Amino acid sequence: MSNIFTNPHLTSVTPELRDWIITQAKAGVSAPRALQAMLDAGWQEEVAMAALESALLDHLQGGLAHAQTGSTGGNAQAAAVAVAAQPGADGQGQGASPMPDLALDGAPAELDAGDRRVRVIMNLQKPRVVVLDGLLDATECAELVSLAKPHMKRSLTVDSRSASGGDELNADRTSEGMFFERGQHPVVAALEARIAHLLGWPVENGEGLQVLRYGPGAEYKPHYDYFEPGLPSTPTLLRRGGQRLATMLVYLNTPAQGGGTIFPNAALEVCAQQGMAVFFSYDRPDPGTLSLHGGSPVISGEKWVATKWLRERQFQ
Repeated sequence: MSNIFTNPHLTSVTPELRDWIITQAKAGVSAPRALQAMLDAGWQEEVAMAALESALLDHLQGGLAHAQTGSTGGNAQAAAVAVAAQPGADGQGQGASPMPDLALDGAPAELDAGDRRVRVIMNLQKPRVVVLDGLLDATECAELVSLAKPHMKRSLTVDSRSASGGDELNADRTSEGMFFERGQHPVVAALEARIAHLLGWPVENGEGLQVLRYGPGAEYKPHYDYFEPGLPSTPTLLRRGGQRLATMLVYLNTPAQGGGTIFPNAALEVCAQQGMAVFFSYDRPDPGTLSLHGGSPVISGEKWVATKWLRERQFQ
């Protein structure tokens, strides 16, 4: 299913793409699996979704509809196709896979984090971005910085070209950083417990807490946190706990100037303020989630942040 066709027109629906979709449907391949194969092959999400819906609908109306009685059968099947084509659907009518998220129905001003209340500053649906205040107090922020300082080294990124999933220096990321083991210190365990309580996601499904320092001029250019399908490093990285699904970024100080978190596809920038946090999620490894983000350059002072990545399964 990976070899859909050669030299696809990635931005427009082609007859070859429609024929391939119908062939997959006849072979019993679910709509979500076919959609993921198209995304993996490089098709834009909007094009893939449109091709999937139109091809399957035409196929149903031209063939399977003959087996239906009454005029409502075709409409019911068309509706089923539209639902099945949504990313995250399992093709068995059971809906999307669970995701870490916050309980924001009814637009509450505050949320229960277990041992404290946190304030909701902003709630954006697409991209899925929520800004919180009060996840850590000033004393806790200072303690995390103090614990991390002796262990700071130049930040690395995943070497996506290597099947080993190792690390490498990257000019796009000019911070210093270190990792804590889960629960390594009481303040780390407290933060992890709050994140798990807020998101309804097990502590064990989180990677170790990363603390980063950005000095004057340091930045992290826009990037995605998920592991990109098809890269040599991805299978190795996924074996440790599945795909990344979400990120919680906590500001440990307030820079004098600069250092905000940007989401270019949403024209959004969150200013760094001590104790505040930015949660964002991505329900599939695809740019269509609009989860492209980065750290703006620090203009004056320094920026300290803590990052927690959430995986599908227990991280090992």
